[in-house]
Amino acid sequence: MESLRDVRRVMEREAKKGSCPLMFEKIEFDGTPFQFILSEEKLDEVLAYLLRLKSFRQYAEKTVINNVYMDLDMLCRKPQFKRTHSVMEREGIYARVQRYKKKLNPDYENGLCLETVRCIFTLSEGEAEKCRMTHEGQETYAFIMSNKYILGLFTYCEAARKSAVLDGVEYGHLTEREQKIALLDGVGDVLFQALLLDDVEYGNGRLCANLHTIYCLNKK
Repeated sequence: MESLRDVRRVMEREAKKGSCPLMFEKIEFDGTPFQFILSEEKLDEVLAYLLRLKSFRQYAEKTVINNVYMDLDMLCRKPQFKRTHSVMEREGIYARVQRYKKKLNPDYENGLCLETVRCIFTLSEGEAEKCRMTHEGQETYAFIMSNKYILGLFTYCEAARKSAVLDGVEYGHLTEREQKIALLDGVGDVLFQALLLDDVEYGNGRLCANLHTIYCLNKK
């Protein structure tokens, strides 16, 4: 894995080429960051939602290409993170996650969890004005970023989640069981992960997006 210093250098070069210089600030656990998945049917529904497939294809607008998804090789050994540009690519990821699911054989009796953390990004006021535009009569923003820049933002989000508690992220409002997951205590394999940049909130110079992770929890 590249160091964050190397990632930052790549992002700086991409910003000089024209990528919007959106910067990662921090992650947050909101009031309900954990959802326990108690059946295979529910897991498949969550995967379809994250990948904007099946009944959730209606949510797949043009900005779905900005999302970063965990993918696997054919043997389900080495995860990689990538953007997709078609339904077929997302369906391919879904199929490989299904194979990985069978390999992990998760315990659905309180043994699988979807975590959603808020990733906060910032943009200076001057740069934000450059991104302002009018679309169909409404004022909005367009954050144009290269593939390398978006993957760089994801790398920051992933690193921040791994060190969340050490970095001082607040989690005292969570239940005892949820606090253990926040500490990555009893957390096993990551079944799937996605940063959804097609569903963001922007205001006061801050952009918020969700990082979703499906954990296999270790047996007690």
